[in-house]
Amino acid sequence: MEEKDNKYFDHEKLKVYQLALKFNKYAYEICSKLPRSDVRDQLERASNSIVLNIAEGNGKYTPKDRCRYFDISYGSSLESAACIDILNNRDLITINESNSGKLMLKEIVSMLIGLIKSNSDRVYNDGEDYNA
Repeated sequence: MEEKDNKYFDHEKLKVYQLALKFNKYAYEICSKLPRSDVRDQLERASNSIVLNIAEGNGKYTPKDRCRYFDISYGSSLESAACIDILNNRDLITINESNSGKLMLKEIVSMLIGLIKSNSDRVYNDGEDYNA
């Protein structure tokens, strides 16, 4: 009998963290099929950074500290999207593989913007969703 997937830390309960883990697995599967390259290495690092900074940021005590880590995760999400574009442009991944990853990233970015807004007194333009 398989054990239930327990959540031991608060960040594990976040939907954005769960989706970031899903994207990280996607990136790993894509990268494992590719030869070593600067873009492959960058996608591996950026996809790890998304997950790690959500976890670290969620554990910070002040809104300013949380935002700093969520901002880094946001930037790593956009960096991952650019890596996917480059891999697709070089015909190293298919358009379906590209779209699958970028849809996850779009949702991650939207959730991160929500976390940043809820932890910040910054002024934002009104907008329902992150639209690329």
